Amino acid sequence: MFGKVYDVAVIGGGLNGVAIARDAAGRGLSVFLCEQGDLGGGASSATGKLIHGKLDHLEGLRFAAMREAVAEREILLRSAPHLVRPLTFLIPRHERQSSPMALRLGLFAYDHAARCSLPAARMVDLEVESAAASLQPHFTVAFAYSDCFADDSRLVIHNALDARARGATISTRLRCTVAERDGGQWRLAMESTVTGERSVVSAQILVNAAGAMVGEVRDHVVHATSQERLRLTRSAWLVVRREMRDEVAYALPNADGRIVYALPYEAGTMLLGPAVTPYAGTAASARVEPADVAYLADVTDQYFHTPVDDSDIVQTFASVRALPMEPGEARGGRAIAVDAPSRMAPLLSVFGGSLTLHRRLAEEVVDRMGKFRQLAPAWTESAILPGGGFPPGGSATIARALSRAYPFISEEHAARLVAAYGTRASDVLTGARSAAGLGRRFGGDLTEAEVAYLRREEWADTAEDILWRRSKLGLSFDAGEVAALAGWLEQASSLAMPAA
Repeated sequence: MFGKVYDVAVIGGGLNGVAIARDAAGRGLSVFLCEQGDLGGGASSATGKLIHGKLDHLEGLRFAAMREAVAEREILLRSAPHLVRPLTFLIPRHERQSSPMALRLGLFAYDHAARCSLPAARMVDLEVESAAASLQPHFTVAFAYSDCFADDSRLVIHNALDARARGATISTRLRCTVAERDGGQWRLAMESTVTGERSVVSAQILVNAAGAMVGEVRDHVVHATSQERLRLTRSAWLVVRREMRDEVAYALPNADGRIVYALPYEAGTMLLGPAVTPYAGTAASARVEPADVAYLADVTDQYFHTPVDDSDIVQTFASVRALPMEPGEARGGRAIAVDAPSRMAPLLSVFGGSLTLHRRLAEEVVDRMGKFRQLAPAWTESAILPGGGFPPGGSATIARALSRAYPFISEEHAARLVAAYGTRASDVLTGARSAAGLGRRFGGDLTEAEVAYLRREEWADTAEDILWRRSKLGLSFDAGEVAALAGWLEQASSLAMPAA
């Protein structure tokens, strides 16, 4: 692995990094990717889980950006129907909004840009529809539109799986401590964050896709000649204990012009956010602050008849985003900087990006490599991700087939496996002929067979990897169950370590 010269090395195993690795490997390039922690361990697992979901495009009549976003939504819905699902959003109508006709025309433009099979926007009489039960009684009219909800963490994993299947080397818990140009090559000094073992990797093109740490990698690891000034923003989200009816989400406009989303989430909870603020710290130190909680609770309390109390909050998370300071350098919330001195190995740095546009951003980054390497044509627009390959909305059919093939698992268990693994769900159960064949049950329906699969196939090493990124089972595990899982993983890792 470490003796060859790769065409491309990627620093960063978030969604941008693994999508770039996947695209490049599929175009015939040899690819090495390193991630100092777990795949998707940063901002990529702390998004709002929305595919598109940007009503602010309507405010400025940014139809080109809207068309790009909804086009990507359709691609992702087709390529990963197990991870991306349609969701109905309601915008309750109140007196501070623009006229109902203006909003209706805006949503019509939204649907026209989409040109897809999702339900069209419509006006909703809340006095007759069940969704009104969650809202304060003075809301009588709402507007409904369609967007998609996605499992961000698993999109990272499935992109990485496809990259590996196409020949990419994906290495987690491996930190690049310094990267130096040696003429037409990069030499990357690597260090295992687990064992401390050191090694060197060589590549002809280097991609800095370190997410919120892109500036730190540029300044302290790569020492790039370009020095874009960066602005950081922090997005805060709350997971609140709340049963949401009818799998309906809410887009809640606030007086400051921002929109807060209330989304049906896991295990009887609601995902609430974002609260977006300028940020000056490091990505690792980003936290949800009391002011974020107060802001999100205030907006929610304007709409729902049950206020958000601190005791309702079961999880909080925050993510940091880095973009160039100068307006115009970033397009569509993303930017790519190319640092390629004459006769020296090129560096491509990636700023920003979003859950919705990650595939498009990766395609643009690899297109830029065409100046330095011969490439096969772009391909990801029509490709499917591992576990896909069935029509949107077909998960229930696959789950029923899984239940018939493995009658000792519950329908709910089968549905969760299909939602996570798609058509690969049976791989988790292969060889089991009874519930006992799945081994120990750690909590909920998480079995030893699934944990072993995640370790073997999906780079999972810790309880956090499994409970919060490969799944959201952490919301229902108690402290004892978490400790039992962590102990099992520690023992499995020690057994797998070679003897000294």
